[in-house]
Amino acid sequence: MGLFNETCSSVKHPASITPSSQATQVLGMQAKAQCQISRIMRPDDANIVGNVHGGTILKMIEEAGGIISTRHCNTHTGDRCVAALARVERTDFLHPMFIGEVAHVSAEITYVSKHSVEVQVNVLAENILTGTTKLTNKATLWYVPFSLENVDKIIEVPSIEYKSNEQEIEGKKRYEAQKMERLETKQRNGEIIMPVISPEPFSVGFSQSSLIHLVGPSDCTLHGFVHGGVTMKLMDEVAGIIAARHCKTNIVTASVDAINFHRKIKKGCVVTVSGRMTFTSNKSMEIEVFVDADRVFEPEKYRAVSAFFTFISLDKDGKPLPVPPLKLETEEEKKRFEEGKVRYLQTKAKRQTEKARQQ
Repeated sequence: MGLFNETCSSVKHPASITPSSQATQVLGMQAKAQCQISRIMRPDDANIVGNVHGGTILKMIEEAGGIISTRHCNTHTGDRCVAALARVERTDFLHPMFIGEVAHVSAEITYVSKHSVEVQVNVLAENILTGTTKLTNKATLWYVPFSLENVDKIIEVPSIEYKSNEQEIEGKKRYEAQKMERLETKQRNGEIIMPVISPEPFSVGFSQSSLIHLVGPSDCTLHGFVHGGVTMKLMDEVAGIIAARHCKTNIVTASVDAINFHRKIKKGCVVTVSGRMTFTSNKSMEIEVFVDADRVFEPEKYRAVSAFFTFISLDKDGKPLPVPPLKLETEEEKKRFEEGKVRYLQTKAKRQTEKARQQ
């Protein structure tokens, strides 16, 4: 049984709009900024116990965001373009998804600046036997449109109509905040994860891992650069290996802190995805993941993407298990642990605030 469906409202090119269709253009403004894709989850989308990989969901989220952003950015009369993923805000995995369920990914453009697009995405899991649905993910993504004629040229983004002035003001605040955070993450881009000889169990070196991948045509956009969703899936795989090595149990992605795409990765590059454990609480593990790109025929290697993934350990009934404490052996590991603890406490406080607000 196969299922893949993508529905987006059609968008007329501005040059094709006639006077008689002006009213239709206004009424369709909100509809054209929405998109949905659906796909049934297969065994190769999940781990050995049937939980769908977080990377699979992240890839679908990016696909929906890429479709709607590219479509919107091509409503202008100038160069044709492709929207490239620049950043994914924190993403929480609210409920697990399983083999046989249908993932419905809905995307909507909520803010545009001169050169970027903000897309809000919701993911629902549908049990097609019972008809029940559950919200599994909410994510915010930022895209930048690049010309097909000149890959280094950023296209100006067409405007959208906001429901209110407040919506536009709040969107601008989010834009300024993410712009500042992206600049701050570049300070860590010089760090390299080095292999450890004969590491102690439950230490950082014991579970750290890396994956090497040759970027092929199927990984890339029309520009010949890697889809953001492909990169995120690889990052989730590495983080999952690290989490499983540390606790030796079934593990699932619980959340992903902001994923920052610093530079594009071109077809033919060799990417090295490296990760290490940075923090453990009683029932969660934070893992830092880097993606480095190596242009094989050019003397250049650079940091392309970075993010923090959080995993939890589960028993056979899907209930959280205690996580073995992380053994810290160096001052740098202790520093990273304390930084991870701050992020953990901030997230915990935010959740408690949101829960209190809903009561």
